[in-house]
Amino acid sequence: MSTSSHSKPINRRVNSLQNGGQLSREGSRTRKRVVSPNDAYSFALRVAYLAYLLQPRARRTQHVPAPEPQVQRSSSSINDLMKDFSLVRDSKSTRFPHGFTAELEKRLTGVLMGREKKPEYNDATVKRTFAAFLNTFSEPSFKKRMEKDRRVEDLVLIFFSNATKELQKGKGPGDDSWKLMVDRHVALFVRLISLVLKDHDWTRERPELLSRLSTLESKLLAHDQDLAASSSRNGGSGGSTIEVIVPLSHEVKDMPLVRVVARIFGLTNTQVQSDIDKNKSAWTEKAALQDLKTYQQLLNLNSPKTLRNQDFDLEEAYDEWRKSEAPDLSQMMLAIVQSNPELAKSTSAGSLAQFNPGSNGAEAHDSGYLDSSKKLSENSESSSYVIDQPVDLSSLGSREHSPELQQDEENVFTYMPPDARAYYRLILGQALSYDLKDQNLQPTEATADMPPMKLLSKQSSELLNELCLRWRLPQVSRIILFLDVIREKFIDEEITLDTLDAAFNFIKEPLPENRKSSNFMSTLLFDRSKWTLADFTLNQQTLLALHDALLRDLYDTMQHCYESKPPSVGPVMYVLEHHIYEDPNFSKNPEDLEIFAHQLREGLCGRAFSIYKEFLGSKVPQDQQQWEFYHVIELGKAVVTLAERIQKRYRKNPEVMGVNPLTALVETILPLYSDDAKDIIERILQLAAQKGEEVPIEDGFELYGELVEIRRIHAEALPNNPFSFHIEEVLADFVWRWIRMTESMMGTWVDQAVKQDNFAVRTDQPNQIPSEDERHSVSVIDIFSSFNQTIDRIVQLNWDDDLQYAKFMTALARVVGNGIARYCEVVEQKFTWEMDRLTPEQEAEVNRTRQEKWMQLAKDAWSNKDKIEPFQFFPESFVKLNDIEYASQQLDKLEKEVNVDACAEVIQKNTPPVNQRQRKVNNFVFTIKIVEAEDLKACDINGLSDPYVVLGDEYQKRLAKTRVIYSNLNPRWDETVDIMTQGPLNIIATVWDYDTLGDHDCVGRTSIKLDPSHFSDFMPREYWLDLDTQGRLLLRVSMEGERDDIQFYFGKAFRTLKRTERDMTRNITDKLSAYIHHCLSRRALKSLLSRGISMSSVSSYFNRNKPAPITQAPTQADITNALKPLFAYFDDNFAIMNQTLTSAAMVMVMTRLWKEVLATIEALLVPPLSDKPSQQRQLNQQELDVVFKWLQLLYDFFHAVDEETGEANGVPLDVLRSPKYFDVASLNFFYFESTDALIRTSERMASATATRQQAQRNRLSAPASLTAPSFGGAASLLGLPSTRRSKSIMLSRNLGTMKKAKEEKRKEAQADPNDDMILRILRMRPEAERYLKDRSRQKERLAAAAAAEMIVRQSILAGGGRMTSNLPRR
Repeated sequence: MSTSSHSKPINRRVNSLQNGGQLSREGSRTRKRVVSPNDAYSFALRVAYLAYLLQPRARRTQHVPAPEPQVQRSSSSINDLMKDFSLVRDSKSTRFPHGFTAELEKRLTGVLMGREKKPEYNDATVKRTFAAFLNTFSEPSFKKRMEKDRRVEDLVLIFFSNATKELQKGKGPGDDSWKLMVDRHVALFVRLISLVLKDHDWTRERPELLSRLSTLESKLLAHDQDLAASSSRNGGSGGSTIEVIVPLSHEVKDMPLVRVVARIFGLTNTQVQSDIDKNKSAWTEKAALQDLKTYQQLLNLNSPKTLRNQDFDLEEAYDEWRKSEAPDLSQMMLAIVQSNPELAKSTSAGSLAQFNPGSNGAEAHDSGYLDSSKKLSENSESSSYVIDQPVDLSSLGSREHSPELQQDEENVFTYMPPDARAYYRLILGQALSYDLKDQNLQPTEATADMPPMKLLSKQSSELLNELCLRWRLPQVSRIILFLDVIREKFIDEEITLDTLDAAFNFIKEPLPENRKSSNFMSTLLFDRSKWTLADFTLNQQTLLALHDALLRDLYDTMQHCYESKPPSVGPVMYVLEHHIYEDPNFSKNPEDLEIFAHQLREGLCGRAFSIYKEFLGSKVPQDQQQWEFYHVIELGKAVVTLAERIQKRYRKNPEVMGVNPLTALVETILPLYSDDAKDIIERILQLAAQKGEEVPIEDGFELYGELVEIRRIHAEALPNNPFSFHIEEVLADFVWRWIRMTESMMGTWVDQAVKQDNFAVRTDQPNQIPSEDERHSVSVIDIFSSFNQTIDRIVQLNWDDDLQYAKFMTALARVVGNGIARYCEVVEQKFTWEMDRLTPEQEAEVNRTRQEKWMQLAKDAWSNKDKIEPFQFFPESFVKLNDIEYASQQLDKLEKEVNVDACAEVIQKNTPPVNQRQRKVNNFVFTIKIVEAEDLKACDINGLSDPYVVLGDEYQKRLAKTRVIYSNLNPRWDETVDIMTQGPLNIIATVWDYDTLGDHDCVGRTSIKLDPSHFSDFMPREYWLDLDTQGRLLLRVSMEGERDDIQFYFGKAFRTLKRTERDMTRNITDKLSAYIHHCLSRRALKSLLSRGISMSSVSSYFNRNKPAPITQAPTQADITNALKPLFAYFDDNFAIMNQTLTSAAMVMVMTRLWKEVLATIEALLVPPLSDKPSQQRQLNQQELDVVFKWLQLLYDFFHAVDEETGEANGVPLDVLRSPKYFDVASLNFFYFESTDALIRTSERMASATATRQQAQRNRLSAPASLTAPSFGGAASLLGLPSTRRSKSIMLSRNLGTMKKAKEEKRKEAQADPNDDMILRILRMRPEAERYLKDRSRQKERLAAAAAAEMIVRQSILAGGGRMTSNLPRR
């Protein structure tokens, strides 16, 4: 029925209750009645005693001797026999189970087929009767009805009907003997039913059914119709047996519920027995029946002593409850009458109860009392009534038998107390307290959703159920009162939270199917609109009280949440969320919850503060003199560990009632820790400074790691609150100290690594061919391992200040650069010593006199001895070259790992612009390239010299030394050296003649002043310096200010490696160059063209510049054979190198040799560039052809193409076809042109070059690159800037930039042809002497103008400051 029409009354009534209005029930509802335990005990004892009086009476078999006269037998009435099945408490308990009909049909078929083992079923008459029943039983309609109703009495009645019909056949009208056989056959059928139930173990679930079947069978055989032989009846003697009712003993030992009452109230059986004996005259079945009649009458009169419509929200709810009361009262009255039939005699015949299967069937089935009694009494062996069928007992409620009821009577009932709810609540509390303390009470079985629990015993549940039924308490009231008792015990801390949860689950537990239960409550799938107002109000009060208690428990539990093993908040939250907040009767108050959340947060913050103070007291000593970084670290670890533990603990549910324990923790302890850490650190550093001590660096690093982790947690938890101090600023000094310590030890590390290295390939077996990775020694691995460990130590700190980190990397780059410079210096010294060692022949020459030396020289000249033996290289020397090449690769890898460009960019972003800061450079790096010399003095007896250059300062300190160029008065070194100075420095350049025997001779000296102020534009300059004896020396000088820049330091380290690598390679090739010069000399050319005609060596010195006579041209075979000794020489040396050198180093040596070959052929064709005429003779056409064929043969040899595969194994093609190669090849086009034509070509090329340079200047592009050096003169004395591009250190900061710079140089040389080769040809033409001087002065003027314009442009670009544009910046 819809409740919309009653919405207003409901709201008014509920609101009045919530506002403290009184309920409409009698005093027990308007005010809380005070119930004494004695009164509660008295009424509980009455109900328990009444249950004993109304329980089914036990029966016993009694033997009756047979009388002498013949016993007259008669059949029993089937209606009397089936009474036990009709008037039962629970129809389900007397129904046969599902599947029973099929098994019974099989058993009946077995009787007919003779398979039944029992002898009594083998009688033919029995089989005939069973066959008649089986025919009826097999009908589908009958079987379907049996499966639906499953009533045993129906089967028995149908069998009785079929047996009667079958046995009556053929009998006369006066013959009644067949009637006794009907009882016999029905007994056999009942026994068969019992056998089927026993065979399939159905009797365990239906013991009552089996008992009643046994009783029925006994009744059917009451007239001595036993199924055994007559001779064995009654033990072989005459007589019969009968069943008699056992009288009640009225002793407590036979009263189960009475004993329960005694236990829960703490009384002895004797005391209880005394109370029963004293009152049993009043506590009778009649008084119970009278209570029911009185209750029924009060219910009809709408008396306040029963529930009325005012006690419900809805009229429909009251009507439904009242309608359900009538059948329950009728059943209870009939049970009392059945137990004591004498009570029926005092009632007129018209008022006796009649069996009425159809009346109020639906109402009776839906009754809440009936459902509860089903669940709570299934396992009860005795009960106060045993009626389950709807019965019409309205006559028992007749007013004529009811006393006059007075409204003001205290109590009109014997068994029902004046306030049933109050009495029931007290007894429930007593029972619950007793059962919870009972150690022998077995808990329920644990399930996936519920833990095992101990609440009420089976006996207590039965007592409480009996009280509810007798006192007419609705099912809802039982549940609400149970919760109220649980609430009281939980608040009084008599039960735990698990018990509270179990209690809620207990009342929500679904009605079990196919199993027994002793619980006194069933699942309440109820509509709350049917509740009484008292239950509604009490439920609200109970939930509110539990909510407050649970919040208190939650607060107390959360106060321990920061402990190592705190109690779980899960049970409290589970009860709140699943039992309190989900209940519709509970209404949340947001303001109260906010207040609780605020209190909880404040409590957690206070607890966090206390824990931090405990940490501080346990981790940090009280005496400041004992403070160390270790204490700050330990304090931080304790804080971090606690925060991580709390984060992990509350990861799935970070908030509890709107409060985040982790946030409350970190908001409290992290600011406290950061402030304390700052103060402690500053105090430790202050005390250390006062003592003149230093805190260990590793302690600072460890402290930084811990502080950074805490700062990370702080940032994640408190993003809007910055950390209290800048960690990096406080601890940066530890990193700088570590870098300075590393820098001081770097030289020692390098020296130790080199000292312990034998510079051998790292093979497992002595004769094993090493792989590419095994061709470098351990020293270079060790130093780069040190470099990597040094940088990794800083990287592993995860320094969180980009600018400071970039500065650290810059300082480490300087340290690494110094280490590499030291390594290159030591390795190159060892390499040079190995390469400059004396051969055995040279050592023998040392002991000869000067006359012996002249005689040996004359003998060599007379015998034309000119064979040169291959140089015996040490494998250790090649390993050293491999080490330098490997170092370049590792440095390039290190440069990428450090991310040099990113570090430089960070520093640049955080550095003021150049014009906004005072830039002062204290260190200057001068790069001096010793290019060449010409017209040197001859110091040897052969008219030549073996020159090399030594650079020194004014204090005679050697700064650099070049290699030796043998037998040459116009040597070209092309060697570079870096000199660092802080101010002007005078450099003295001395050219020496190398002499194997005796002292070296001085060829000449010159000097130059390196003044940083003269190189402020950072442009390179070239100087032709006249020697004090004869000839001059060409130097190319450039300057860079040493910058505290990571790119600069890496570039400097790369350039150091490359120069060392180049010098070592050149030193190797110099050992081979003598034979190259010998095989590609004019003497060899003359020998080839003379077809073997030789002359003395002495005369050849005097005639070497005369034109050779024209002879027949040599064949290609002759030209090839002339180079075979050189090729064999190369092969011998390459074989030695190939055993040790890496592929890259091998190609590098071959490339250098190719350059030496090109330089030798170039010197064979033309003299060096100069403004003076040369005495060198120009070759004729035949000689020129031979030279270019030699060039092609050598080109093919160095390219080393495999004839079978076509794969090149030698020098790469792009290296072979260098600009020098094309310059030499271009001589073939100009070599024999006339002097005038060459001059015109030179002028045209000079004009084109000037035009191109002017166009470049107009586009404001980079300065033009003129590869031709100046020829000296006045401009050279002034040191005018050269237009040649400077090789800046910044272009060498890694292998990539170096490769790019080399490629740009190649493209620049190819795109800017010049007339140098023409001018060198003109040196061999005496008539071109004047043009050479004019062209030299023209070049000087152009170079000076270009340099001046470049200076002006750089000044404009720099805003009037220093010339800095030539220094690349990011």
